[in-house]
Amino acid sequence: MTYLLYIMTLFGYGCQSLTGGDIALVSGGKSNYVIVLPVDAGKNDQHAADVLKDYVKRMSGATLNIVKENSLKDKNQPAIFIGHTDHAANINTGKIKPEGFMLATDARDVYVIGGSGKGVVYGVYTLLEQYLGCRKYSQAPATVPTVKDVRVPAQLHDLQEPAFTYRETYYPAAFDNEYLEWHKLHRFEDLWGLWGHSFFKLVPPRAWFAVHPEYFALVKGIRQPTQLCLSNENVWRLVVDSLRLAIKANPDAMYWSISQEDGGGYCTCDLCRKVDAEEGGPSGSLIRFVNKVAAQFPEQQFTTLSYLYSARPPQRTKPAANVIIMLSSIDALRQEPLGSIPSAAAFRKNLDAWGTVTSHIFVWDYTTQFTNYLAPFPDYANLRPNLQYLSDHKVSGVFSQGSGDTHSDMAEFNAYVQAKYLWNPKTDADKLQDDFLQGYYGKAGKNMRQYMDALVNTLKQTHAPLDIYGNPVNNHRDYLSPLAIDTYSKLLDKAEAAVEGQPELLKRVYAARLPLEYTVLQQSRFFGTEPHGYLDANGKEYTVNPRWPERVRKFTAGCKAAGVTTLAEGGVSPDGYQQEWDSLFARKWTNSLAFRAKVSLVNPPPPEFPGKGAQTLTDGLEGGRDFSLNWLYLYGKDLVAVIDMGTAKPVNTVFMHFLQDARHYIFNPSRVSIAISDDNIHFTDVGEQVITPLQGEDYDVKNTPVSFKLTGKAVRYIRVTGVCPADIPVWREAPESKRPAICCDEIYVQ
Repeated sequence: MTYLLYIMTLFGYGCQSLTGGDIALVSGGKSNYVIVLPVDAGKNDQHAADVLKDYVKRMSGATLNIVKENSLKDKNQPAIFIGHTDHAANINTGKIKPEGFMLATDARDVYVIGGSGKGVVYGVYTLLEQYLGCRKYSQAPATVPTVKDVRVPAQLHDLQEPAFTYRETYYPAAFDNEYLEWHKLHRFEDLWGLWGHSFFKLVPPRAWFAVHPEYFALVKGIRQPTQLCLSNENVWRLVVDSLRLAIKANPDAMYWSISQEDGGGYCTCDLCRKVDAEEGGPSGSLIRFVNKVAAQFPEQQFTTLSYLYSARPPQRTKPAANVIIMLSSIDALRQEPLGSIPSAAAFRKNLDAWGTVTSHIFVWDYTTQFTNYLAPFPDYANLRPNLQYLSDHKVSGVFSQGSGDTHSDMAEFNAYVQAKYLWNPKTDADKLQDDFLQGYYGKAGKNMRQYMDALVNTLKQTHAPLDIYGNPVNNHRDYLSPLAIDTYSKLLDKAEAAVEGQPELLKRVYAARLPLEYTVLQQSRFFGTEPHGYLDANGKEYTVNPRWPERVRKFTAGCKAAGVTTLAEGGVSPDGYQQEWDSLFARKWTNSLAFRAKVSLVNPPPPEFPGKGAQTLTDGLEGGRDFSLNWLYLYGKDLVAVIDMGTAKPVNTVFMHFLQDARHYIFNPSRVSIAISDDNIHFTDVGEQVITPLQGEDYDVKNTPVSFKLTGKAVRYIRVTGVCPADIPVWREAPESKRPAICCDEIYVQ
């Protein structure tokens, strides 16, 4: 089977040749075909013709001239007709949906006819891919076969129309302009005049809060710049005025966002609360406000987020005809498809509910781990069923949020297959995935498929959760256990061996391996002095494994080569990650009388942040800036830990750190106390410290040391109590049900 025939067979789902046979566009590197444009050709027609001419030249060396239809005098001139030419009127296209296209041939000529927008451009790229064997796997240059003969099927009739009107996958490849056109994708900067969380773009707190706090949300009885007060008429006027100016400056924008800010803190003033009571929830005041704004601009389309507190539709008010609901799936775990996983039950219910009141629904979906972009995130098998589910439930647009412009786990694969499913969610998944893996990784493609399958299967077998805010450290007992990582690593070893001597393909396999190496490094911080940790026993102390500094340097260099700019949403760069490790390497390990001592807790950590449980406090490891690593995390509960020293030992000092991280609702305890006992029944208080709470807005991450001096008396049991604050500070907006957390790392006893 030739490469071209293989490609056509592979993508046969989009091809319909009515009688068979081929048309030779180029023979022996020469062609007598021309590319014909309508007399009134638009910019998309011209662009489509230029693209086709360029690729035929790159494939075969033949140059196809571009002419207007009115200059085509010879009826026997074979041609490729681009756009709505008079000749194309003989092709039965019917009404092509916006951005759709028709690829057609008769016995001699070829026709690429587009619907509105870039349909004709998409048609040319589809001709190149599905019929001429070209590929655009990533942001790298397209793969173009070198051939002397270029053929297309005769009597072809291939109509393609998008399943979704808005299609965006958010990975590095999608920042390449040709990749977008090739894969029929959108970019929100190109469609939206105003995108995403937009309240404060329309009414900036810096400009208005000090002079008009009543424009902003009343939360816990205090006006705060968390959201807007949607019952305030002046807020409505400001939003309308802001939009009027913005629309005038950008009249071609398709959508305008009027959406809540990220987080909670919606207004509970009397007027807003009254509306929300009538509507059954805070989405009521939001939709009424957006409808009222949208009524001032009937020619424009507006989007608003259905997210967190606004996820459920109002009971009375329906979105206006020019208002699109963008529903978020943020609460769903990812180890199973959205259509069945229990954690997406609320999302499914809300999607159905919105579907009863509007046919204009977009979904903001998520396909990466935001807290660890480089963590293996094997949702690969769920990408197609998720988009098929959305297509089946009246969703007309999808923003599939990945890692943005930074490389992440299988970023090229994710972007490629998502793009295909966004256009047609019924695309054959196995054929599509095999095409990508074989085309992008060459002979390593088979091994890459085995690697991905192993991740997916182990995830299923271990029943592990896959959380967009998870951590590979928490999976050290399931699908990312050291034993499982060894299995994955051997498969990638085979992938590397398969493309040895091919630098570009080897570089791609190296990039795909970064998530495994990241997991090993992160888990080594967690294991510390244990097997698989970064510390080695050296007498009674522990020192850095001598291989680790070079391993970290190699990893950070690999990150830069692969295009990693940040390791997490709002996280550190590769250089910052190197600096974190350098600090760890420079830190002298501190011994403690309580090292590996037994600890009992009154309140255990929650399952989503288990750490080592109680032993987190005596494992010899301090925490850093990441609350999920080497910190004992307690949500809404006090720290009450009893350390059993085994035997009575003289104690002079007890010290520890607590974490301050308001972004994650983590605050210092209000009070820390120490008590001692000989029998673990009768305790004597020996010290207490009151920690002053933050007096104002402060999102800096800080470690707060707390130290107690004892008398040197022999002690066996030490009880440490840290009292969790009763409430989250008013300046840190939060849902009413949200509680503060406290974090403690190592309790040193000396």
